[in-house]
Amino acid sequence: MLEYTVTSEYTVNRTATLWPHLPFDILPILFWLFLITLLGVGVAFALLASRRKLPYAIWVSGGALVLALMLTLSATTSFWSAAWDPAGGPTAAMIAVLGGALAVFGGGPAAQLALNLATRGSVTPGTHGGILVSDAAEAHGAPLRGASAQANAVGSDAAGSDAAGATSTHEVLRGGAAIGVLERLCVVLGIVAGFPEALAIVVAVKGLGRFTELAAAEARERFIIGTLASLLWASGCAVLVRLALG
Repeated sequence: MLEYTVTSEYTVNRTATLWPHLPFDILPILFWLFLITLLGVGVAFALLASRRKLPYAIWVSGGALVLALMLTLSATTSFWSAAWDPAGGPTAAMIAVLGGALAVFGGGPAAQLALNLATRGSVTPGTHGGILVSDAAEAHGAPLRGASAQANAVGSDAAGSDAAGATSTHEVLRGGAAIGVLERLCVVLGIVAGFPEALAIVVAVKGLGRFTELAAAEARERFIIGTLASLLWASGCAVLVRLALG
């Protein structure tokens, strides 16, 4: 009890010295309210991006994440740090939940955005969250792109003479959305718990599980870009929560 009193008085004195024209307890309250609001906005637009497929929503969510991360970094590393105290109690719980939700729900649309920017719509999506590649292209490590992939997909499903000359296709990297949710959850839990080595474990497990599907160039491209974008998003959210909780 004595230690808590001394720490609180010290924080009050530091805050009053830096901002004498403001009540000593208003700045921490404003900071946490603003941070929680930013995280809430990020989660809301991440859900819109993942559920409603709104193209602009992930940009808003990403902007909220970057702003919240910069705000938290400034509070812990600059002149703000003189009046900084980690979050505790219900505030810490809200930040942890919102940060984890932003990592899990926002990482998928962020990875998809990175893939769209990289491939520019040249990859044909499959019905189970993967992409379509031709058997011949995979055997030679060559990609199947654009209209030819769509024609081959239609040809493989159709019966009769129209399908006779079509190259057979199959879907690789199935279940990417579900795997992405699990990998981001593991990354957030690992970093917040002080075990960043979880990143290496996640990449190793995912690489081993996908190894046999990476013969085609498109599959390798999608695996690398999607994984890096997803892990980068999750790591940013986890660092934010870790800094806020101290």
